[in-house]
Amino acid sequence: MAKLSTHVLDTARGIPAGGLAIDLHQVTAGGRMHLKSVVTNSDGRTAEPLLNGELLATGTYELTFHAGEYLRRAGAELPDPPFLDEVVIRFGISEATGSYHVPLLLSPYGYSTYRGS
Repeated sequence: MAKLSTHVLDTARGIPAGGLAIDLHQVTAGGRMHLKSVVTNSDGRTAEPLLNGELLATGTYELTFHAGEYLRRAGAELPDPPFLDEVVIRFGISEATGSYHVPLLLSPYGYSTYRGS
């Protein structure tokens, strides 16, 4: 089944990043269109796919992870402004029937991502 999903791991603490807010936008020639806002659960995942089935279309998308808010609530001592506040990952979907998973590995001073399965 076609879908877009994500999850977030707090690599500084070695746990899933529960309670992290995420915004999904589609990027078009006219700008960005907000599609959805979600919050990760205790497993660092969203309750359901961000997009699935016919809602998944080819194109360019952005996931904005509100990392600064999450890290502050988690007790991280951050400078003002924090090094990472909003982590924006822009990616493309080339197959509307594909499965796309965009995980985020997060710490106060770095992050990584990849196309997961």
